[in-house]
Amino acid sequence: MAEEEVVTQEQEQVTKPDYVQDKFWNKDTNEINIEELASSYNSLEKKLGSRTEDLSKQIREDIANEVKANVPENYEINMPEIPENVQMDINPEMPLLQWWSETAKSKGLSQEEFNKGIEAFVNNEISALPDINNEKELLGENANQRIEAADLWSKKNLSTESYEAIANFATTAQGVKALEEIMKLNKDAPIPETETAIEAAPSLEDLRSMMKDPRYWKDGERDQAYINKVSMMYEKYYGSQKAS
Repeated sequence: MAEEEVVTQEQEQVTKPDYVQDKFWNKDTNEINIEELASSYNSLEKKLGSRTEDLSKQIREDIANEVKANVPENYEINMPEIPENVQMDINPEMPLLQWWSETAKSKGLSQEEFNKGIEAFVNNEISALPDINNEKELLGENANQRIEAADLWSKKNLSTESYEAIANFATTAQGVKALEEIMKLNKDAPIPETETAIEAAPSLEDLRSMMKDPRYWKDGERDQAYINKVSMMYEKYYGSQKAS
């Protein structure tokens, strides 16, 4: 009897720890109910796992919706700053630009990110252009006059399509020299019968340069057909000025 009384007294002396909830404490044995605790833990773990998955899904959906909100319906083509002596136009119909627009939209890029791609493209194109100042040095002191003469001759003798095709060719010293050789070979060539680039969009500077041609003013070399052509272009120029 004495031993039983000692055991009972020891059990009575065991108290529930504060960190154990009542539902996990067996009052009869003054012990933690391990099975109940394990069952509750497993149930809680399942609930937390389910909530974590739902939360992750919601976060992914929120991010996707935010990305879609930043994608414009149509990207605007904003040209970055380019050097004053560089002329560059970007046509929205260019295959490369269409590819970039489609790629940017599929990747969910914003207008700002799209602009960075355009800027990279433009900078790459500019880096491939010849150094104008260096090319002028190769042409010598009268480089500007030689370039202007080659440009004017091309406008006067080539169609608009041919002039646009050869325009980049004449941006180098070698290109200008090659055009000068062609100009010498065609010095006495007849006036082109088809509309040339200068006729399609004459400028006042071009017209004044044409009047300096001996065929317009010099006795013995005056060409009436050439004079009529210049006069017609003057009328076309001033007519377009009135229209605008």
